[in-house]
Formats: sequence, structure tokens, C-alpha cells
Amino acid sequence: MKKLINHPDDVVTEALRGMEQAHGDILKVNFDPAYIIRKEPKKGKVAIISGGGSGHEPMHGGFVGLGMLDAACPGAVFTSPTPDQMEAATKAVNAGAGVIHLVKNYTGDIMNFQMAADMCASDNIKVESIVIDDDVAVKDSLYTAGRRGVGSTVLTEKIIGASAERGDDLAAVVKYANYCKDNGRSMGMALTSCTLPAVGKPIFEIGDDEIEMGVGIHGEPGRERMKLKTANELVDMMIEPVLSDKGLKNGDEVILMLNGMGGTPLIELYLLYSRAVETAGKKGVKVVRSLVGNYITSLEMQGFSITLMKAGGDILKLWDAPVHTAGLRWGI
Repeated sequence: MKKLINHPDDVVTEALRGMEQAHGDILKVNFDPAYIIRKEPKKGKVAIISGGGSGHEPMHGGFVGLGMLDAACPGAVFTSPTPDQMEAATKAVNAGAGVIHLVKNYTGDIMNFQMAADMCASDNIKVESIVIDDDVAVKDSLYTAGRRGVGSTVLTEKIIGASAERGDDLAAVVKYANYCKDNGRSMGMALTSCTLPAVGKPIFEIGDDEIEMGVGIHGEPGRERMKLKTANELVDMMIEPVLSDKGLKNGDEVILMLNGMGGTPLIELYLLYSRAVETAGKKGVKVVRSLVGNYITSLEMQGFSITLMKAGGDILKLWDAPVHTAGLRWGI
């Protein structure tokens, strides 16, 4: 398998160096331990930190900046960051109003973020942890007890980032985070596997005429291995469980993210998005905001995921608020 790298051991560090050089107006990188923080932290605000294994870019480092994350902790590829990274990042961005750790539901992430929160508590830093578990494809997975945390993480980072940016207190930001946790659902599929730089071969085998329905972002098995179907058939198969799991119904408004897994061209993502809007509309569910593109990837995997989040209360106001990060920006 071909990779544009120098040495597998240096991929994350060299990528972080490039990110800082490309987006030095937005973020700064600390290399030992590794974490990314806002170039100009805002005093007195609730700080929001997320993180996880590298290989899912732009999540999470690409979402550090105004209106989104204050810090992100990148682990090795598909590997949880360490507690010392999370502790250092928390202390670096703590502004006295409390800190939220936004954690995807993977065993290593949960354990290490909890250890970091405990260490920060000894320094009188108040940390609240929110675990995202939005994947409707499977109940338990290779890396999880319960549902995996996937696409809703991106939407949650944007919404609670806006809440913190406007000056909401810790309790209010946590309330929005719990809303997102409760009202976001996702499902993904894969046409191909992906290749870890340190391994040099696909992490799973799949036939040229097969797909993995319900795949995880680390290549974990999904609901079913099946023969390739048309784009419309795939969207319909995926959006139905996403809609029904939360009980979305006629008259509901949603934010829709049609996300690429890293190797799917944008022309195909827009084609898929059109069908997703149409299918949701047949159920009376109206798409009022959207994202189409690569936001939570799995290296070069070909495939896509669908995320829906019910847009109640002032969620749309928070969604529309200005954001300026490497991976997401509007309203500036």
C-alpha cells in the first residue's frame, strides 16, 4: 500500500507541525506532550477539550479555534491520547469557568480522559465529562461498551463551542452538550478498508463487490457484510435506523451531516446528500442545516456516514454562530 509519509513513527508529529504552519493564525501546537490549543484563548469562558486517535482529520485538531474547541489531544493513529496529554491541555486552557471534556465512547478514551479529570480535580479545576455514543449501527464494538461515538461529536463541538463563546456558564454548556448527546444519531458504511501507516496493509479484507454496513471509524465490523448496492439504496438503508432510533417524525427539523470517510469524492457525497434530504422529507423530517464533506474520517477509507440531530430550542442559533477553525468556518 502506498502512503505519502517519511516514517510511520513520525506521521503524527510531522502532521501537527504542518498544521501549525498552515493555521498559525488560529492554533498553536505543543509537542511534548502533544496537544493543540487556540492561538488566542478567551479569558473567563468555559473551556472545551476533545481528542482521540489521529487519522480522523479534521476531527479533532481541525476544530480548534473561535466558536468550537479550545484544545484537542491527538493520539497515535487510531489510538487514544494519554492522560498526561489531556491533563496538560486542560491546564493550558482552563480560564477559571470550568472545563468540558467531550469524549467519544471508546474504552481507552473514556479511561484516559477520566484519569486526566481526576488529576485536574486535585488542582481545583472543575471538569465535566460528556460521552458521545450516537452510532445506531451496533450496540457493542471492538473498542466500546455500548454504542460508538462518531459523527454527532462534530455537531456537538460546534453547538457547545458557540454556547461557551457567547459566555454561557458551565451548567448551561453542559445542558447543551447533553441535548446534543440525546438528540444526535449516526450510521456509516464502507466500500473499502483503510491502511494504518505503521501496518502497511488494509486493516480488514473486503471483496470488490462487497460493502460493510455500519462500519466503525476504526474499521470495526458493522451490522452486515453485503453486496454493493446503488447510492439511493444505501442511503435509504442507513437513514431509516437513524430516523427511527430517535423517533424523528413528521414536522421535526434536523441538522444533517453527510460525511465522507476520507476517500470518497465530493461529487458522490453531494449525490448521497440529495437522496438523504429526499428520504427524510418523505418522513416529514425537514433538513434545515447541513454539512457535506470530510469531517470525521478513517484515513483513506471509501464510504460515508449520515448524522442527524434534532434542531430544537435555540440550537440553530448556536449552529449559525461564528466559527473560525481549520476545518470549519463561517460568520466571520
